[in-house]
Amino acid sequence: MITLIATVLNEGDNIHHVMNSIKAQTRQPDEIVIVDGGSTDNTVSIMQSYTDDLPLHVVVEDGCNISEGRNRAIAEATGNIIAVTDAGVKLTDTWLENITQPLLDSDTVDVVAGFFQADPQTLFEVALGATTLPVEDEIDPATFLPSSRSVAFRKGASDLIGGYPEWLDFCEDLIFDIRLQRTAQPFAFVPDALVYFRPRPTLRKFYKQYYLYASGDGKADLWRKRHAIRYITYLVVIPAVLLLGLLVHPLLWGLYLLGGAVYLYQPYRRLPQVMQTAPDSSPIAWLYCIVMIPVIRVVGDIAKMIGYPVGWRWRMANRPPDWQELPTQ
Repeated sequence: MITLIATVLNEGDNIHHVMNSIKAQTRQPDEIVIVDGGSTDNTVSIMQSYTDDLPLHVVVEDGCNISEGRNRAIAEATGNIIAVTDAGVKLTDTWLENITQPLLDSDTVDVVAGFFQADPQTLFEVALGATTLPVEDEIDPATFLPSSRSVAFRKGASDLIGGYPEWLDFCEDLIFDIRLQRTAQPFAFVPDALVYFRPRPTLRKFYKQYYLYASGDGKADLWRKRHAIRYITYLVVIPAVLLLGLLVHPLLWGLYLLGGAVYLYQPYRRLPQVMQTAPDSSPIAWLYCIVMIPVIRVVGDIAKMIGYPVGWRWRMANRPPDWQELPTQ
């Protein structure tokens, strides 16, 4: 039995996208449990309008965060296979069929990692997708940590690790994935279990997104080395090259070109693929995206450098549970 779960909050403007894409699935879920975190718009009423067409159970849990909502949905589920997605996505018609098939075919699979792609509506969103989202050929299936936009697992595997970390409001799916990796069978990677989602529409909203992601990293003590490299690059290496160019020779500033080429290689490599979904592919559109990519990279790095210590300060003040500790089996 397969249960599809999601959490929502004030998604009235776009909830119909995911609901309609659930209706179009080639393999229908046996039940759907969606937890609403206390929407103040028409999200709940829109979802309830689908109850005649879908085996939908809507739970309203005012004030719950994403982890609490997912855990509540898992607890409510009667299926032994849980498929997870988000409200702001569109599922491909075969998504549920593809993401659950490995679990149905083999008892040696506990977790299936699906994939996701940008669904850009503007040129800024095209540039943002190319800058921040990996493409399939960059993925190492052995180490890939799936987003909870597109993942499926056995309910028992989630129960074993205590579900999603309810003390964490961002990066919760990474902690969930890492704990599953340490207790469950190796993940199956199914890139055809594909969902589309719209990137943030403005630079301001992107900044906030990455600020919150980085604060979540700090709260969970994730990726110390990555954040340290970023601080060293911006606060030590870049000023040092500037000083060397002034004191030794201006040709040393050519190191900026070398560093920039490395820094921007992946986004520019992805851009031709992402441009296939662009609303405009004129030369001016290409130029806009080429110029915006380094701007987006720098803004994202600044957001991370500001957000990470905020999360660390919260961690020191609140002393959250040690998620590295796994249950005794």
